[in-house]
Amino acid sequence: MFILCIAVLVIAAVAIFSVQNAAPVSVTFLAWKFGASLAVIVFLAFVIGIVVTALFSLALRLKSGARRRAQEAELLKTRHNISPES
Repeated sequence: MFILCIAVLVIAAVAIFSVQNAAPVSVTFLAWKFGASLAVIVFLAFVIGIVVTALFSLALRLKSGARRRAQEAELLKTRHNISPES
């Protein structure tokens, strides 16, 4: 129920922001020029931020997983070398 209330509040805030910021703006980046409402530009920047954060998070998870697997393999190798032979 709490998450539903938060979602409704966020949707209401986005709707209010969109209505109040409908003025067209122009964004220029290098040779690329894009025109849209301010709400659309802010939303696109938000989505791009989420995607970039997710990609960095994925890269860190993959790196730490590989490191963990290498450490586990080294531990098994060490245990095998230390164990007394019958």
